[in-house]
This record gives sequence, structure tokens and C-alpha cells, in this order.
Amino acid sequence: MIWLTWRQYRVQTLVALAALVVIAAALLVTGIQIRDTYDSNILGCGTDCGSAKNAFITEYESLYFLATGLVIAVPGVFGIFWGAPLIARELETGTHRLVWNQSISRTHWLAVKLSAVGLSAVAVAGLLSLGVTWWAAPLDEVYSERFTPVLFDGRGIVPLAYAAFAFTAGACAGLLIRRTVPAMAATLALFVAVQVLMPFAVRPHLIAPEHAVVSLKAITMPGDEGGAESSATPEWTATNILLSGDDDNASLDVGVSKPGAWVVSGTGPVLDSAGREVRGAEGCASRDTDAIKCFAESDLHVEVSYHPADRYWPFQWIETAIFLALSGLLTGFCVWWLRRRLN
Repeated sequence: MIWLTWRQYRVQTLVALAALVVIAAALLVTGIQIRDTYDSNILGCGTDCGSAKNAFITEYESLYFLATGLVIAVPGVFGIFWGAPLIARELETGTHRLVWNQSISRTHWLAVKLSAVGLSAVAVAGLLSLGVTWWAAPLDEVYSERFTPVLFDGRGIVPLAYAAFAFTAGACAGLLIRRTVPAMAATLALFVAVQVLMPFAVRPHLIAPEHAVVSLKAITMPGDEGGAESSATPEWTATNILLSGDDDNASLDVGVSKPGAWVVSGTGPVLDSAGREVRGAEGCASRDTDAIKCFAESDLHVEVSYHPADRYWPFQWIETAIFLALSGLLTGFCVWWLRRRLN
């Protein structure tokens, strides 16, 4: 049975391994180049780090997002082109009956197919992700936004769990629909839906966020190398400052970010020391006022909910466990359906 499965999927497996070797070689060559550029231009940038970082990002930006997009797409590709046809094609052609009549049980037949092909998909996706994670490390350090959906989904260990989920979801779709092309379409729709829902509807709630009071006295705009001489939270920067209303009814909503952290609270109103929202000139809310300079002379603050940078790997492990558990449940469902419902 293992030999038969290998013969059925040897071409796809060899193509995937060959592509992985080629990509690994390209990552190694360009990765060394990226590190040399980072060491010479970023670590020794002196007082002009902003320009050096912008030039560094601009030079490698296209490759950066191409590699990240590849890691995100590969699990879906395995689900669509390996998982969905795995059972659906057998059911369409009727070859499953030939195997079952040769003293091979349904459970054994399914277990060999899922484990042999599925583990290959997980291994390729995992190795690709680890390679890109190593390759992109200097760029990730400059971006300092590892929690963004695209970068989080394309780094670390979660892509291998995505591959396991996409593959088993495709196999289940093929088992239920019994037609290869519709099963592939269903797998694509499910994978895209999960990739959209997970970062926006589920991931923010996996761990309770921390809360901080960020003094606006020390706030700076992105790229500003200056700032206040002293501050309890000098690492915070303003991402956007929104003015609404006029005169005494004018108000500001301020969004802030912290390198490496994931701010989940969005923009917030300007508050005084008593926690009350401040409007008008007292709250630096005027079209003729430089908000940053006004904040530097005030005692105003915003309240922020965020996940600190050191929670990156806990999030990775939790999400990996969730998708591996879902893969296990889908596998169990496939076994049950094959034994009890499929004739």
C-alpha cells in the first residue's frame, strides 16, 4: 500500500523536493548578501539610521514579500492539489474498490494515504518556512512588525500546521464531495476563509492583552530620531493622529505603536491625568496646532491594549496547536465517514 501511494504521488513529491532545493539555494545566497548589507549599513548607521533602514527595506522589499507570500501560499497549494484529489480521484474512477477487495481495510487504506502524502506536505511547508524565517530575520528586525497577519502567517512554525490543516481539509472535501474539481474549489474557499478569519477574529483573543498608559509627552512620529529627553515609555511612536470637530468641541484620537509589539486597541482619545477625555486647545485639538509639540508640553496620555514582543512565540505555538488539533479532528472524521457512511 505504501509502494502504491508512492507510485501515485512520486512525481508531485519529487517536484516539490526539487523546488525546495532550488529555493533553499536561492535563500542561502541572497540571505548571506542581506546579512552583509545589514551589518555594514544598519549596525553602523550612526545618526542616520532612518535613511539607512529605508534604503535597506527598499532594496529587498520585493524579494521579502515574494518569499513571504510563497510560504503563505504553499499550504493552500498542498491542500488543493494534494489533499483534495487524494480520495476524490479514487472515488471518481472507482479504483478504491479494487484496493478494498485485496484484503486491505478501509482504515488502513486511508491511514497510509493521509500519513504518507500528508507528512510530505507538512515537511516541505515546514522546511520552507524555517528557511524563509532565517532568510528574512534582518528585514524582520528592521520592520519590527512580526505580528502583522502577512508576516505572522509566513514565519516560524505555523505554516506547517496550516499545511496539515489544508491537506486534511482537502482530503475531507474529496471524501464528502466525491468529485475532484469541486473538492479543490471547496478546499480553496475554506483555506482562504480560515486565513482571513484567524488573524482578525480569533488570534487577538488567544491571550488576554496587556494594558498601558502611554504618556504623549514623549511621543514621536515614525522616523523621528529625536524625542523627549526622558520618558517612562520612550519607545512608543504615534502611527496616526485624527482630528475631528471644531473649536472647543474638537478632539484628537491617537494611534500608537511599539517596536515588535502588537497593538490591538486601535486609536484612542486623548485623556488627562484623571482619565477624562480632553477636547479643544487643552487637548491639543486644533487645526493650527502642531500636536506633537503640544503633547510635549502637556500631561496628556492615551490608554493602549497590546501584546508585547515576547509573546510572539507563545502565539506561534498556540496557533500551531490549534491547527494541528483541527487536522486531527478532520482525520478522525474522515475515518468515521469512510467506515460508516461510504459505500
